[in-house]
Amino acid sequence: MKQFISVNDVQDIDALVQKAISYRAAPFKDKILGEYKRVGLLFLNPSMRTRLSTNIAISNLGMEAILFNIHKEGWKLEFEDGAVMNGQTVEHIKDAAPVLGAYFDILCIRTFPSLTNKQEDYEEVFINQLIRYAAIPVISLESATLHPLQSLADIMTITDLFDPMRKPKIVLTWAPHIKPIPQCVANSFAQWVNAWGKADFVITHPEGYELDEQFSGDAHIEYDQSKALENADFVYVKNWSAYNDYGKVLTRDADWMLTNKHLINTNNARVMHCLPVRRNVELSDEVLDSASSIVNLQAANRVWAAQAVLAEILISQFN
Repeated sequence: MKQFISVNDVQDIDALVQKAISYRAAPFKDKILGEYKRVGLLFLNPSMRTRLSTNIAISNLGMEAILFNIHKEGWKLEFEDGAVMNGQTVEHIKDAAPVLGAYFDILCIRTFPSLTNKQEDYEEVFINQLIRYAAIPVISLESATLHPLQSLADIMTITDLFDPMRKPKIVLTWAPHIKPIPQCVANSFAQWVNAWGKADFVITHPEGYELDEQFSGDAHIEYDQSKALENADFVYVKNWSAYNDYGKVLTRDADWMLTNKHLINTNNARVMHCLPVRRNVELSDEVLDSASSIVNLQAANRVWAAQAVLAEILISQFN
């Protein structure tokens, strides 16, 4: 593995999941694998689980992590080729990235979409420019369109709980929110479930919230949430803003918030969310605090997902 930006960087999803499971059982078995290696953690937006879980994974493999909040602690970066830098940006990624590449062995970056310029967001300008000029392995801690470490942890969590003798039905359901939210988690989860190929996959949302087809793929799209949830084994709850009417909130219909009533016709579905979650907006207390909720298992698995990816890069690039 040269980098980790999307599921396309993974040769075998099940093998990577099993590696993550093995690290959960023995976190320090490869304690010297990353000895004398240094990882740069670059953040352009806030984080809790991603930051902490990646730090723990780095430590478990014997590496050193250095955290840098780019726009708060450093110069404002310019990413556009040919830019005339007579505005707010102070340093070009062409100049910053090679320095970062010299300081670190691996770079991890968390970016965020503008939700105003769809072309720029979906071209992944920030992360692709870093890859281009740093010339060392890059791991996405969330980008403008995807959140692959979250999705790996999600597939790991489903693997923990589903019956391998049959295909689980997985439903990704839109939920209301108080503000526009990126499509990253929804895109990424859809991309990974489709690539995994071991589930009946349904995406349900109000009309107008269709995801980019490159990520939703062959998933069945159902606008009737109740119908979509019938016989579901796993329900992934997440808000996202519109893709076609880019970044817009088209409805805040509270009836889409998942409650116990929504789960009556499921197959005792397990309920997932990437966190943080707006309680009683996206998901009701009664669901989150019930035995149906597996959000904490998802969050715990973030450590092992990150550790598996880091180990794969160390093995393929440095050994």
